[in-house]
Amino acid sequence: MLKHLFKVALNWIKKEPSTDRTTKFYSKSQHILIDGKPKLDVSAAKAFKGNPNLYNPEDLLLSSLTSCHMMSYLYCCAQHKIEVISYTDHSEATLVVNADGSGKIIVVNLFPEVIIADETQIELALSLHKKANELCFIANSCNFPCLS
Repeated sequence: MLKHLFKVALNWIKKEPSTDRTTKFYSKSQHILIDGKPKLDVSAAKAFKGNPNLYNPEDLLLSSLTSCHMMSYLYCCAQHKIEVISYTDHSEATLVVNADGSGKIIVVNLFPEVIIADETQIELALSLHKKANELCFIANSCNFPCLS
């Protein structure tokens, strides 16, 4: 088994000094720093009083799953000598929020649309989405279904 370590630095600073010590509102915007990559500005989702112009953790989780599935799928296609011409997806994640404020994503649905060079390989190409889901590092790390 190979192990790889990934590191992220998060930087948040209170922007406006509050005179009301009982306030429960803090800015939800932060910077994510990953060595050698551009700064990623993140906030909470608009529904949770975040900055709607910034990425939010839910966006990033869904993006990770969508991207990882595509890369796993392209790997599977290469293994079977299927030439992929294009791959698009319009994925969705369903988040439920409980009365106590906790919540979780309960399902992710992927809707990949793939164009391949050889139409005689369509059936095989379609079947490889299941194998791609089994190989996807991010999907394997989640406790909810990721369906394609």
